[in-house]
Amino acid sequence: MGKLSGITVVDLSQFLPGPMLSVMMADHGARVIKIEPAGGDPTRSQAPFENGHSVWFANLNRGKESVVLDLKTEAGKAALADLIRDADVFLEGFRPGVMQRLGFDYATVRQLNPKIVYCSISAFGQQGALAHHPAHDLAVQALAGFLSVNDAADGTPAVPGAPAADMAAGLTALAAVLMALLGREKTGEGDYIDCAMFDSMLPWCAHTAGGAIAGGPAPVSSRQRSLGGAAFYQVYRTHDDHHVVLGARELKFARNLLSALGRLDLLPFAEAEAGEQEPLIAFLRETFATRTRAEWIEWFADKDVAFAPVLDFREAFDEPHITERGLTIAADGRHHIAPPIRFASDRPWTPGKVPGLGGG
Repeated sequence: MGKLSGITVVDLSQFLPGPMLSVMMADHGARVIKIEPAGGDPTRSQAPFENGHSVWFANLNRGKESVVLDLKTEAGKAALADLIRDADVFLEGFRPGVMQRLGFDYATVRQLNPKIVYCSISAFGQQGALAHHPAHDLAVQALAGFLSVNDAADGTPAVPGAPAADMAAGLTALAAVLMALLGREKTGEGDYIDCAMFDSMLPWCAHTAGGAIAGGPAPVSSRQRSLGGAAFYQVYRTHDDHHVVLGARELKFARNLLSALGRLDLLPFAEAEAGEQEPLIAFLRETFATRTRAEWIEWFADKDVAFAPVLDFREAFDEPHITERGLTIAADGRHHIAPPIRFASDRPWTPGKVPGLGGG
């Protein structure tokens, strides 16, 4: 019995934010009914595939039931209404206005089930000047300021490696849904959640964009400690054209490394303001370029320094840490990323069945 056993979720969402929310609930025992159009969630067709299913789709939709409904027909609407009456959570990720046109806006759904927690996930929220502006993760990150500091040394922004706005929205909405369910225990009433990807991203810049938050200038990466202006929070190229990082700025780590390299005279630069550490950064660039990544991994093995090699995903998933923590599981001929939320009282986790389209 998972922590969410007895909770039923009716999920109309597709792609990333909504399915991530509902798969985390399914992983912990919730019954998730995934409502799909005749063509299915578009991620069903996204390569690569493993044992008949998209890896993307399988990892975000395992343990759910698939029900195909045409919500433009009276039969489809009646079937959805029946599911809503017995549900605890209703989740949708359409552009604002779509659910109202379909006849399933919050006011209507609440009449069917006053206890339901209704969550809408969108790019910019249900109201405001940008509410109807089409956008996926990249555009949201651009408009929220984050892409400006995801930049190379010459200041050119690069496409981010992680869909942070999508994932921030999924996690924020999950927290909101669970809060609303907890609140319902006290009031007996459901609630409505308007979760925007844009809104969900903003708190993630509190440590880097303090000046802008306070009404001042925007951060510049080369002068910001967490964005490239600090020697001990920095990426360095190795002799074999791989990369390594120093990933913590505490002075003890700087002292440990510079002592081992015989350059404690450079320690004051580690204490300097971001943007004023270039002599130390230059020395470390030259130093890391003298050995291969593998040689540096071996050299750092007995050093108390926040060092890490930059791995690609194949290397990362082959790390012993993944196996030791049980972070991937093979089942039914497929590989799954295990839930990041685990409880001491839980039995060992196994992934739920990946649903075929309309196959329950």
